[in-house]
Amino acid sequence: MTGDATDVPHLYDSLDGQVALVTGGTRGIGAAIASRLADLGATVYAGARDTDDVTAPDQRPVELDVTEESGIEAATDRIAEEAGRLDVLVNNASVFLRSGPLHETPAEDIDRTLAVNLRGPILVTKHSLPLLLEREGGRVVNLSSDLGQFTDGRMGGNYSPYRISKVGLDGLTAYLHAEYASEGLMANAVSPGWVRTGMGGPNANRTPAEGADTPVWLARFRPGGPGGRLWKDWEPVEW
Repeated sequence: MTGDATDVPHLYDSLDGQVALVTGGTRGIGAAIASRLADLGATVYAGARDTDDVTAPDQRPVELDVTEESGIEAATDRIAEEAGRLDVLVNNASVFLRSGPLHETPAEDIDRTLAVNLRGPILVTKHSLPLLLEREGGRVVNLSSDLGQFTDGRMGGNYSPYRISKVGLDGLTAYLHAEYASEGLMANAVSPGWVRTGMGGPNANRTPAEGADTPVWLARFRPGGPGGRLWKDWEPVEW
């Protein structure tokens, strides 16, 4: 396994028999990802703070607040007991608090953003790894953002906590690849683009289905596929 971003990935045509967990799976991009994975045959656990919000009959609601470690542990324990495996983790749950530059940003906005967007995926991944590593080819897909690309001086502008949280999420992706690729894990981050959701607003130029396209593609990688990169529209892009 090279994990080289130039490798042409081989994809599963069907995810029948596989199990996926999607955090924030009740609306927007998360709901679109969960729906597509279910259409591909996966058993999909849709993470939600309120499980009544999961209405799709082909998905399994699982109570999951990414800021509560005990709940995360309970959710992954339930998946282990019911399904006995986990093949795909999609860290999608996120908040976008519209803030200005850092010196004008309230500490509570910083704390909330980092708790959901960075600490949450770290903890969900931590508790999912024992299942993901049971067989070669486990996938972690982290929903990042164009606003988190930090090379070539692109970090200027507002939304400082959000930008910084997505840089951290990309760092988590790179760490997972370096630490666990030799055990068969493929960890990748993805920028879905500007999507018409509650976060993205009504003027965004992509639908949730379009935003879900590359994350679902990454979730279809067969063992030995590339990892440790940031992707957009099926292509690796600079961090």
